[in-house]
Amino acid sequence: MPETPFTVELPDGTVRQCYSPSSIVHKYFSRGETMPVSEFLTKARAALTKASERVEAKFGFACSGATASLATIEAWGATLKPEDPVKIIQI
Repeated sequence: MPETPFTVELPDGTVRQCYSPSSIVHKYFSRGETMPVSEFLTKARAALTKASERVEAKFGFACSGATASLATIEAWGATLKPEDPVKIIQI
């Protein structure tokens, strides 16, 4: 369950670093992929929830890093329009 950071580019060119405690994010995102913010948020919620569940299954507690990462993503995602494009530039 290796940590898997991923990097996204927002519509204004801002780059955001994101954190996942698990490589499960590869099932949700691909390098170079572009999607609307609404889709990105849905996938990020699912991926980071699964990642935290994997940590909990292995160690007996949920991953606070995944929770914090999702909260950060939700915060900047809320400042964008649902149709704005987000690009996965690194994973």
